[in-house]
Amino acid sequence: MQRLFETIRAKVETGARVSDAEALALFESHDLLGIGELAGVANRRQNGDKVYFNVNRHINYTNVCVNRCTFCAFSKSEEEDGGYTLALNEILDKVAEADEAGATEIHMVGGLHPDLPFDFYLEMLGSIKAAHPRMHLKAFTAVEIDYFSKLTGMPVEQVIRSLKAAGLGSMPGGGAEILDKEVRQKICPEKISGERWLEVIETVHNEGLKTNATMLFGHLESHAARVDHLSRLRRLQDKTGGFQAFIPLAFQPDNTRVPGAKGVGGVDALKTLAISRIYLDNFQHIKAYWVMLGLKIAQVSLAFGVNDLDGTVVEEKIGHDAGAESPQVLARTQIVSMIRKAGKIPVERDTLYRELGEG
Repeated sequence: MQRLFETIRAKVETGARVSDAEALALFESHDLLGIGELAGVANRRQNGDKVYFNVNRHINYTNVCVNRCTFCAFSKSEEEDGGYTLALNEILDKVAEADEAGATEIHMVGGLHPDLPFDFYLEMLGSIKAAHPRMHLKAFTAVEIDYFSKLTGMPVEQVIRSLKAAGLGSMPGGGAEILDKEVRQKICPEKISGERWLEVIETVHNEGLKTNATMLFGHLESHAARVDHLSRLRRLQDKTGGFQAFIPLAFQPDNTRVPGAKGVGGVDALKTLAISRIYLDNFQHIKAYWVMLGLKIAQVSLAFGVNDLDGTVVEEKIGHDAGAESPQVLARTQIVSMIRKAGKIPVERDTLYRELGEG
């Protein structure tokens, strides 16, 4: 194992690429601190001591969804108690609150609503941009984009162009879950395939929009499935260069229906973040999503190759419906304090990673 670490360190220091077999060996290793040290080397090589964050607001505009994935505690059917769809004026009120609080980004995703027409989403984007022209709209997963394509009969390219014209500025990385076919069939058989997710994202990149990428881990997947997931993302990034950040999402088992799901411990979370940094040499940023990791693990991850803590969030529903115990919102001052206490330099950014100043 020592020889493996020496080989990987040499690759990291020179910018050479870590193999799938080496990544899998790191997942099987119990040397958490050794893995963290390697990730720290990789991160400093790319980002120095800067840790990014932004002031943003999440808006989950509906939880009504035609899919009922077993891992998801957020989705509801139309007739089910707790189902909701925000009216346009409610969405605009939330955006106005975010603008007043200094947000530069609105992050919007929702369920695949059976009755909302495509014009609803165009009107939502257009109304927000008309009232708040400087606000960046990061919205819709690849799953939603595929659904819009089926809903309208338009190819994905045309869907993206219509959404861009209405104000869409970039996309998050949700819906990837785990790309492995066998595991995906167990946790979200109704969702688009992993291959289709990659295909939609490639089209989005080719249409000029940046996205993030995610991986839901800690349910039924093996270490090999995680490496396969990372490998497919790395190959697509080689092709398009359209991914901004990679975000490993720690599975929240409460209120979900995945039999035998194991959940995520702190060691596994830190190891996964660190190996992601070591392996994804063509991704500039690795993000610790504090909503699902918790504040303390997110802060510690800054010593394990992470260079982004997401943002203020304000009203996250998806992770909290599944049992996330983190707060609903972090103040800008709290994020800055977390970063400084980790010995790093806090840098506020916009969605496209343009620096807005040190915290």
